[in-house]
Amino acid sequence: MRDLLDLDRYPLHQPGTPAWTALVEKCRADLAKEGMFDLEGFVRPEAVERTVAEVKPVLDTLSFVHRRAHNVYFRKEVPELPADHPVLAKVETISHTVCADQISNSVPVWIYEWPHFAVFLAACMEKDALFTMRDPLARVNVMGYREGEALNWHFDRSEFTTTILFQAPDEGGEFQYRSNLRSDTDPNYDGVVKALRGEDPEVRTIKLKPGSLNVFKGKNTMHRVTPVKGDKERLIAVYSYYERPGVMFTKEEQMGFYGRAA
Repeated sequence: MRDLLDLDRYPLHQPGTPAWTALVEKCRADLAKEGMFDLEGFVRPEAVERTVAEVKPVLDTLSFVHRRAHNVYFRKEVPELPADHPVLAKVETISHTVCADQISNSVPVWIYEWPHFAVFLAACMEKDALFTMRDPLARVNVMGYREGEALNWHFDRSEFTTTILFQAPDEGGEFQYRSNLRSDTDPNYDGVVKALRGEDPEVRTIKLKPGSLNVFKGKNTMHRVTPVKGDKERLIAVYSYYERPGVMFTKEEQMGFYGRAA
C-alpha cells in the first residue's frame, strides 16, 4: 500500500503508535468541530493517475446513468408532512456509476479491502469495528459527473460518508454541506427549508483536491455537489462500511441505484 498511499504523512499501517493516535485524534477533533475531516494527498499522485486510467474506460462504456428527481430524503413521502411541504420539493441528480464488481482489480477497491483502512476509520468514528459490505455492487462505487451533471441536496442513510476524489473538473463540482442540520430527535424542517433556499449562512463550500480522503457525518449533514462545468468530469469513489458484517442491499435498492441486481 505504500506505493498507493502516503503512509509517511498518514501512518494507517501503524495502529496504536503515537503518530497513528495523533492522526486519529486530529480527525476526531475535525469531525466534532467541522462535521468532517479531509486528508489531502492521502492517495499518491501516481496512484490517482492509475485510477483514472483504470476506471475511466469502464465509466465511458459500462456505467449506469443514475438520473432521478428526488427530495432531500430520497423518500416518496414523510408521513407527518403534507405533500406540498417545501422540504419535499424535487431536485434532480445525474451521475454515472461504476460498481465494485466492474473494477475489482483496481486501486479504489484495493484501498477499500485493506484491513488497516477500516480499522483507522472505525477509530476516527469512535466505533468498535467497521466491516466491508458483502454486496458486490454497493461496497465501492465510483461516480462520474460530466458537464451539467450534479449530485443534488440530500441526507445520507449512513451515519458517516467516506469518499476519495480521483479527478476534479475544471470548474464546478464543488462540495457544499451544512453540518448538524438535523438530529436523530429533531428533523429541523424549518432549517432544511432555509438551507434549500440558500438562506443559511452556515452552508460551507469546499473544492476537494484529487487524492483527498474525505469523511463527513452524512446522515445529519445536508450536502450536494454543484453542477460540473467543462469537458473534464469529476470522479469520486464512495466507500460503504457497516458496524456489522455481511450487509447487502435489497434487490430493489440495487435496481434503483445501479440498474441491475446481483
